[in-house]
Amino acid sequence: MTSSSKTLRAVMLVLRIALGAVFVYAAWTKLRTPWELFAMSIDSYQLLPLKAVELVARTLPWFELAVGLLLIAGFCLRSASAATALLLAVFFGLMVRAYAKGMEINCGCFGANDIISWKTLLRDGSMLAAALALTVLSFVQRRNATAR
Repeated sequence: MTSSSKTLRAVMLVLRIALGAVFVYAAWTKLRTPWELFAMSIDSYQLLPLKAVELVARTLPWFELAVGLLLIAGFCLRSASAATALLLAVFFGLMVRAYAKGMEINCGCFGANDIISWKTLLRDGSMLAAALALTVLSFVQRRNATAR
């Protein structure tokens, strides 16, 4: 194993553990409170009908938990990292939209009292960049492994 492949594996390990821990924590903060509280955060974006808000509030934390655990375990890494990047892209886009519209709302990321600001945008934008990097690296690593 070359030093560059060792470095690649180390970077991927750090990214997947960090992102996985964030997703598990985000799921935990939502699952330990009544789903209606998270539904209020979702509804504050003023995008979805009430039935869709309820569906997302009841299912998204479980999906976040599953994706986080897959990342931590390194299982189905290409799929898990792509799902993470897609989720973060949607979350980030919604947050940017709300911020640009001057909406002073809870982002819903980690429970209550997480109002959208330049800090939350920086945090989530950084996580999106990390997820995109992990996704690219997981596909590159797979391609390099099959080319040998």
